Amino acid sequence: MARASFDLIEPHIPSLRRYALVLLRHDEQRADDLVQDCLVRALSRWHLWRRPGNLRAWLFTILHNIYVNDVARAAARPDVVEIQDYFPAMAVPPNQADRIQLREVVTAIQGLPDEQRQTLLLVTMEGFSYDETADITGVPIGTVMSRLSRARDKVRGSVAEDAPPRGRRVT
Repeated sequence: MARASFDLIEPHIPSLRRYALVLLRHDEQRADDLVQDCLVRALSRWHLWRRPGNLRAWLFTILHNIYVNDVARAAARPDVVEIQDYFPAMAVPPNQADRIQLREVVTAIQGLPDEQRQTLLLVTMEGFSYDETADITGVPIGTVMSRLSRARDKVRGSVAEDAPPRGRRVT
């Protein structure tokens, strides 16, 4: 029974990990822990999955709920400080324009409020429909559309603000 259920879940692990990485701002260790917690919970509650329901959406819902609960738990302990806040990574910025623009987009996405970032990633990166995203996040479809629109506008605006004026070369 457990092996059969894992065989159904296994193809979804890369997308779950990709979503977890973005949610956790590319903290690989925490993303792996989040995915593992999701898989453990899914396998332990396998009997709750409604067949022939959307397994992928069910797994993303579990991952999303664990993430939201972890964020709420962390907010209840405000004296916990991430080490990255004290020792930011020392990196040399890339010199290719495309990489710079990609970094600006990633930074803009990371700067979005959690609800907007989650919605944007589920729809654009993971390809979920508005209905599926509403089910995963537990909000009405109108809220999904509103969050998605606001997220796209903020990313566009943030990237446009960082763009160099036309006619000038960036050196």
